[in-house]
Amino acid sequence: MMESMALDLNGVHEYQQNRHPYLMIDAADEVVPGVSAKGYKQLTQDDWFFEVHFPGDPNMPGMLQIEAMVQLGALMVLTLPGNKGKVMYLTGATNVKFLRKVLPGERLQLETKLISWKRGLGKCTGQGMVAGEIACKADFNIVMPDILSEYRVGAAEK
Repeated sequence: MMESMALDLNGVHEYQQNRHPYLMIDAADEVVPGVSAKGYKQLTQDDWFFEVHFPGDPNMPGMLQIEAMVQLGALMVLTLPGNKGKVMYLTGATNVKFLRKVLPGERLQLETKLISWKRGLGKCTGQGMVAGEIACKADFNIVMPDILSEYRVGAAEK
């Protein structure tokens, strides 16, 4: 197992390509490459989505909660040797649950685990918590096209 690392915002920028306003994590407190990641998004009244979701009743959209989880989860793979800065995509999510609102001023604390990583395809699980209470959880799949393309039929002939 590789040694764990902590990434501030600059470190997160170094490993993955999302940027403000679509970067949904502020820091990764602990990333164990190929294993797990813990991090957070500190929500403020100024976050772009609160004004429209919903006026007078702000709540972080559920899919952005999942996006935050996926962005953190991607760091489990992007921190593996040779993967820094590569593109990763979400390909699917199952067992998605939203259990409480996530409000301005709250911190969405995220935890993800990498269940498997083979040939550019990852299976992950994660959850988001606010003040120790589960707000969201999901199982999700991610893909790194650079690696996946190496295993395409005929790739070796190019």
